[in-house]
This record gives sequence, C-alpha cells and structure tokens, in this order.
Amino acid sequence: MPRTGSSERILSAAASNALGAFGGVFTPSILTILGVIMFMRAGFVVGQAGIFHALLILALAKGITTMTAFSISAVSTNTPVAGGGAYFLISRALGPESGGAIGLALFIAQAVSVPFYTLGFTEALVRTFPVTAPHFRTIALAAAFLLFFLAYVGARWAIKAQYVIMTVLGLSIVAFLSGGLMNFESARFVENWMPAYSGSGMSFWRTFAIYFPAATGIMAGVNMSGDLKDPGRAIPVGTFMAVGTGFVIYLVQILVVGGAQSRLALVEAPFETLCAQAPGGTGFLVVAGVFAATLSSALGSFLGAPRVLQAVSRDHVIDQLAPFARGSQKGDEPHRALWLTLAITVAVILWAGTDVHGGAFNTLAAVVTMFFLYTYGMVNLAALLESAAGNPSFRPRFRYYHWLPAMAGAVACAGTAVLIDPLAAGLAAVAVCILYTALRRKVLRVRFGDARWGFFFSRMRHYLMKLSTAAIHPKNWRPTILVLTGNPATRYTMAMVALWLGAERGLVTLARVLVGDLERIGRLRSTAIEQLDAFIRENHFEALSAVVMAENLDQGISSLLQGHAVNPLTPNLVIMGWSSEPDRAESFVDHMATVRLLNMSLVVLSDHGLPARPRGRRIDVWWQGRENGPLMVLLAHLLTLNGDWSDARIRLIREIPDEAGRQPVAEAMASLLADARVEAEVQILVSTDPFIQVVHRHSADATMVFIGFFLPDKGDAHQFQRNFEKILASLPTTLLVCSSGKADLMA
Repeated sequence: MPRTGSSERILSAAASNALGAFGGVFTPSILTILGVIMFMRAGFVVGQAGIFHALLILALAKGITTMTAFSISAVSTNTPVAGGGAYFLISRALGPESGGAIGLALFIAQAVSVPFYTLGFTEALVRTFPVTAPHFRTIALAAAFLLFFLAYVGARWAIKAQYVIMTVLGLSIVAFLSGGLMNFESARFVENWMPAYSGSGMSFWRTFAIYFPAATGIMAGVNMSGDLKDPGRAIPVGTFMAVGTGFVIYLVQILVVGGAQSRLALVEAPFETLCAQAPGGTGFLVVAGVFAATLSSALGSFLGAPRVLQAVSRDHVIDQLAPFARGSQKGDEPHRALWLTLAITVAVILWAGTDVHGGAFNTLAAVVTMFFLYTYGMVNLAALLESAAGNPSFRPRFRYYHWLPAMAGAVACAGTAVLIDPLAAGLAAVAVCILYTALRRKVLRVRFGDARWGFFFSRMRHYLMKLSTAAIHPKNWRPTILVLTGNPATRYTMAMVALWLGAERGLVTLARVLVGDLERIGRLRSTAIEQLDAFIRENHFEALSAVVMAENLDQGISSLLQGHAVNPLTPNLVIMGWSSEPDRAESFVDHMATVRLLNMSLVVLSDHGLPARPRGRRIDVWWQGRENGPLMVLLAHLLTLNGDWSDARIRLIREIPDEAGRQPVAEAMASLLADARVEAEVQILVSTDPFIQVVHRHSADATMVFIGFFLPDKGDAHQFQRNFEKILASLPTTLLVCSSGKADLMA
C-alpha cells in the first residue's frame, strides 16, 4: 500500500502540545521578526539607503511576506495541517518532489538561522562589553548549547520562555523609540532622507539582502504547525497579527532613527547609539532587548528546523533521512533532528566565530535571505497551483485569498533573488532543481493527494477539447497503442516492444480481459488492476492500464477495443499476441477483424524473446506494397529512436521475380526512403522461391522482423494460421503488420 505520510502521528503530537494562535504562531513569529536586524542592522540600513529607500525596502520585504501570508492562510485552511510547516504546505500542493527539495532548503535556512542569530547576540554582547571580545567564539558556542537545551526539553517550555523574552523585548522597543523621539530633529531627518551608499558592494539590493531576514519570521510560527491545537485557525490569525505588528514597529523605527541619529552613527554604531539615546539610563533595557531578540530568534529557529526535517523524514521522501523521523516518547519532540541542527550551528560558529566585526554576519544574512526567498516563492506557487487546478476540494476557509497576490508573490520572490545576486540565485535554483530531479527520478512511495493532479486534469481537459476539434493531418500521427497483454507476467516482450514503439512519442496502454461470471470476477477486478499497475511500476514502464470484465474473451476484447479511451486518444494501433492454438483460429481472426472494422492498425507479435545481442542489431522490413509498407517502415524508425536500438540498422527488403526489375525497383525504394527521411539500406532479392524459404534464408539472423499481412476471411482462418506458423517458426521476434492506412510515411 502507498504511504500517505505521517499526518496521524504528527496530529497526535499537536494534541499533546495544543498551542493556540497567540502562543504557537504569533509569539515565535513576532520574536523572530523583531530580532537581531532591528537592533544590529536596521540603523545601518537607514544610514546606507536613506529613509526613503529604507521605506521602499521595508515595503518590498513586507509586501512579499504579506502576499505569502495570504497564500499560507489559504493552503493551511484548506487541508488538515500536520508538522513541517511550509514543507507540509508545499508538499501537499506541489507533490513530494517539490516538497522534498524545498523542505531541505527550508531546513538549511532554519538551521543556518540559528548561528546567524546566535552570532548577532554575541556581536551585541561584545559591543556592549568590549572586554569580552577575545571570547567571541566561546560565548557564541555557550549560547548555542543553552538554546539547544531549551529546545530539547520541549516546545511548551520554549514557548513559556518566549513570553518572558517578549516582555523584555517590548520594554526595550519602548526605550529606544522614546529616546529617538526625544532626540528627533527635522533637519537631520531631511539630511538622511536620500541614500548615500558607501563601502564595498553596497547598493539597494545588497542592503535589502541584509534587511530581509527581519521579514522572515512568519515561518517560525508556521513551522510549529505540528504543535498547534487548531492549525487551520491559528496559522492565519497568528501570522497576520505578527506581520502587521512587525510592519508598524519597523516603520516607526525607520522614521524615528532617521531623524534622531546622524548618518555616520547609523552606519558605524547603530546599536550603540540606540543604547546611548535611551532616556533615564534605560539603555540597559535596549541591551536586554537585543539579547532577548537574538536569543529568541535563535530559539525559534532551533524549534522550527528540526520539525521540518522530521516531517520530511516521516514522509519517506528521502530514505537516507529515515533516522530523523523518530520523535520522543513524550511530546514527539524531534530530538535526532535537533542534534543535527546543533552540529550545523557549531560548524558555522567555528567558521565565523573569529569575525567580531560582523562581516560573517552579513554573509549569513544574505544566505538566509536567499533560502527564504525561494521558500516563500514556493509557498506562493503552491497556493497558485491549488487555485489554478480548479479542484473542487480547494475550498479554503480563509475567504480573502486570490490567485493574483500568490502569483505576484512568487514572481517577486524569484525576481528579488536575481536582483540581489544573480549568481547566488542561479546556484540556489540549480541546487533545488538537482534535488528535485533526483527525487523525481526516484520511485516515490508517497501519495499526498497534491494539487498537481487537479492541475494536470484541468490542462488535460483543455487540450483534449482542443484536440477533439482540431483537423487531423497525417503529419500529426502518433502511435496510440492498446496492448492486449493478458497476464502481464507472461507478456513482457509484448509490453517492451509496445513501449519501444510508442512510449516516448505516443501513448501506450496495457490491457487485460477477465473472463467469467461477472459477479464472481467482479471481486477480482481490483486485484487485476493492482497487479497490472504493479507490473508497470516495477518495470518502470511509461504506460497506462485497463482491465475489463466479460463472460467470454471474444466479447471482452470487442468491448475493450470499442470502449477504451476517449476521442482523440482512442487507440490507432492494437498489439496482440500470435495464437498457435488451432481451435482458436476462427476467434483469433474475429478479433483481428474487429480491430480492422474499428479502423485501427494491427500488429500481431510472434514472441521469440527479447534480443540478446546488445550491439549490431538489425531490423528487417519486408516490403510487399504500399498497403502495409509505410507503417512498417515508420514503426521500425520509431524503434531506432530508443536508446536500446540507437545503433540498429534498418534493412528494407523487396523480393521480385526477375533480374530486369532490380534497378528500377532499387531506385524507387531509394527514392521512397529519401522522401520519407528514414535511414535504411535497400536490398532487392531476385527469387522465385516460396516466400517462406526466402524470409528464412535472409532474416533468420535478424534482431527483429516486420512482415505485412492482409486479413483473411473467416473460412480461411485455419489456413492463415498454418501458413504463418511455418513462416514464424525460425524467425526472431516478428511483428506482423496490417495497416489502417492512416500513418503516412511521407508526412
């Protein structure tokens, strides 16, 4: 049975923690939004970009997160949300391949955010107490281990700690904003209005990359989805509360510090100036605030990253991640994933811990920005696809969603990533695409009921309607093959040949008829379908399946031929196996007659096994006229387009009774191949021997043989069977072809 993910287990974990909108979404989100950037880099951004450009940066950043919040709210209120946050939303809309690729990218972004915020805390501490500068790395590592302990004891304790942190943070914001208002000067505001970028590589987009992590906090709440009592309500309410609150505070901060601090102070000492301007000796509150903000943001990422990895692992998207699926007995905490997050944190701190001047911090900010932009873009794309698919199941309880903001958000994320750093954006996209392709090529065992099905259905319906009214031209002929496989385990050669002929450029359906009393075999139909689907899946065949029931085989084949598929995808070519049973000769001819009556081409396969020689393959096509010849040549050509047959050569053989006709027939055949644009060698055989002797003499050593035939009368069925039994006896696998005439070799 296909695995459906781990929703049940994760939802039970949610019930055990039962967090609400305020504690589970708003609190971690707002504490991440009002984090290290507000204290350590917001003033720097205003100094570089000026108040005007800083407001544009804020508007763009919050615009992206607001559009993403609409998408998050729509998707999260349309399906029961389990653990994994954004990963869960993306995977259930775009499928396991996209979900797995973005899930790992989101995990990396969250995991790198932990040392990012930890280094921000350490930088603030060193700037406040310069005597601690020699111990920069040690302090950062100690803070990381303390946060790890808080995250390890569980989400409930971490959330309780964040309530205390939020109180301290609120007091610090009041302190530095009131101090800024007391030192506000309109002349300084005007002076700082326009940008004055300075330093290596500083620009609008570079400044945006540094500032954008201030807007990424909405994922901190979404990533707690597995611990929420009612994710469908808590995520929209908590997310919009956090986005709105964060926007107002950052807007006021830009306006206030732009008029309260000189440009030099903004660029060189933004944090120190905030502390110095706090009224009544309350600078310690600003210090406490930055400590609280950086540590709480790091803690939020410490909580979110392991939960994303645990959710990816539990969906069995990547087998190597299976050890991280296990949760603790109490609360289902992702302890193993937490240890991996700690390892990443320690590695980054050891790399960046010698830079006390903030260069590594700015680099990490750009990395975090890039990963979050791609994640936000995929969330918007997921919501857009859900609505575009037209699935009746897309009925979000969130009533304010529209596809335009989702599309704008996806485009804005991609465009912003390119504008920030085209090379980094390209490399990140390539990394995600490589991971997606690897997952796509893997035989995935998970089914999410994602929106792609509905999207494909709506597109298929649209194109079917277009095709049904389009004029049919021989140039557009493609093999739509119905293969009468019977029990697929005994017809592997037939299925393989059909796929060689039609899988890449047409449509192949493997079909089976169940014969017997309808009430009795009705219970067996689902088993037969599963068996046929398993055969297709296990052999990596690109084919569809069909199973029909009938009281006898003749009736079943007739029903299958007439009722399979819909216009314009009705089969134009039927492949069936050769029957050697004399008592089935008449019914065998009846089946072939039914195919031709329905104006389908017919291929009867004489199965002598798949070719054993990997190289030096030869396909012999016996040309006996234009009735069947063009289709045989076309099928032989299609065969050579497959990798297994790319080195095969086609030999077009024509038998004539006298030598005088050799030259004109050879020229006519060469002209035909030239007009048909098919590479083949022509061989003219002059012989009056019976055809059976000629074909055995020249094609017994071929790899595969095509021979045309005409449908016999029912009274000649036994003679037809005996004649071809003799012809096929010493030949390799042979395709007997009877064409409907629709395949034009010259098109």
